[in-house]
Amino acid sequence: MQLRNFFKGEPTPKMGLRLYPPPRKSGVPEVGRLRSGYQFVQCDMFSFPFCSRGCGIRPFSLSFSGKTRFAVTFPNMKFVGRGLPVPKASPKRLYLIPVLSKALDVLEMIQRETKPMSLESIYQRTRISKTTVYRILKTLVHRGYLAQAQNGLYRAISSPRKMVFGFGSQSTEMPFSEAVTKSLKDAAAASGVDLLVLDNHYDPAIAVRNADEFVRSRVDLVIEFQVEQQVAAIIGDKISGAGIPLIAVDIPHPHAIYFGVDNYRVGFEAGELLARHAQETWSGKVSWVLGLDIEEAGPLVQSRITGAFEGVRSRLPEVPIESFVRIDARGMRDKSYRLTLDFLRRHPRDRHILIAAATDTSALGAVQAVRELKRGSTIAVVGHDCLEEAMEEMAASDSPLIGSVSHEAHTYGQRLIHLGLAVLAGQNVPPYNYVGHKVVERKTLSTYAGE
Repeated sequence: MQLRNFFKGEPTPKMGLRLYPPPRKSGVPEVGRLRSGYQFVQCDMFSFPFCSRGCGIRPFSLSFSGKTRFAVTFPNMKFVGRGLPVPKASPKRLYLIPVLSKALDVLEMIQRETKPMSLESIYQRTRISKTTVYRILKTLVHRGYLAQAQNGLYRAISSPRKMVFGFGSQSTEMPFSEAVTKSLKDAAAASGVDLLVLDNHYDPAIAVRNADEFVRSRVDLVIEFQVEQQVAAIIGDKISGAGIPLIAVDIPHPHAIYFGVDNYRVGFEAGELLARHAQETWSGKVSWVLGLDIEEAGPLVQSRITGAFEGVRSRLPEVPIESFVRIDARGMRDKSYRLTLDFLRRHPRDRHILIAAATDTSALGAVQAVRELKRGSTIAVVGHDCLEEAMEEMAASDSPLIGSVSHEAHTYGQRLIHLGLAVLAGQNVPPYNYVGHKVVERKTLSTYAGE
């Protein structure tokens, strides 16, 4: 009889290939297919005796001559035909992301449950790695798809939405403020949080108006970075009255969680650096210790200069109290320049002057005055924030700027977003949240720049 269907070959240890009858009603054209290892051959129609219902299996061998001719040999018969190689079929690519599929499995399972679930029960049900399950759960909580209760159980949230945080930036004209704003924008985008940024322009009246705008916009949380203590209570009351959580950056506000540096500690370490410079360069002789302060920021920020004075005294206790002078420079460059220039002109013969500035912006103003009067060798300045311009100034061997305390502005964003989400999730957070800091001086400048 004539066989007009597919033949499927599979390798066997001894006989090479076995030929199996094709399924009925396959709808396959009148050609045959033979498989040899990983190569398929599509061949012409040929005839040989075989059970019409496919009730037998007969071993055979397959051989090729040239690119298109082949021979099929059974124990008592041989068939010759012509054919063309057919490429091995590759599985269809699905372009799946395995960890995303696992996350969806976890989310869908929790959504089907009517009761909160524990990490262990989710792990037992999914059989996904417990570490992976833990990270998936934390991510889904972070993005607002799940909620975690105080007892650690997880439940689905019916209608997740993106959180909106309001951020009152100090001023686009202040480099440190701009660094914090950039860090916060990057962190918000990475965390799926919408950020409404309003510039306070270093102006208390504008800061109050911006607080009103945050309330009108019904943001979920406000991060306030403004320097005027006189309006801190007004802003805190407006935000709290609207039932919106408040985080205050660097300057404390009523009703707010504090986030920023430990002002006294960073000031103390800046003072120690100044005192060490005096000991190593001037044999410990000091005529004046000048503090360029930010009076309107309030006592907590002013403790930065208080700490600097105490840091100097810790190493140079013989410096008389009347040699310590505090001046309100508002953290501004121009005002710091004018005040420092005026002070130095009123003390033209005094040498060995230490200047502790509350910010690098203020420190750069003082450096400008020192350079103008050509008194760099007898004055040392330390600032805060490690601004790029300050680092370049510090790199000069003849610069009076001998150091700066980095407040690690690039870390603010991620920590602020995480802190805000923790507050909104009802977690217990400490009232004061301090960031890390690093003292950078000329000899460690290259190491810090490489980090």
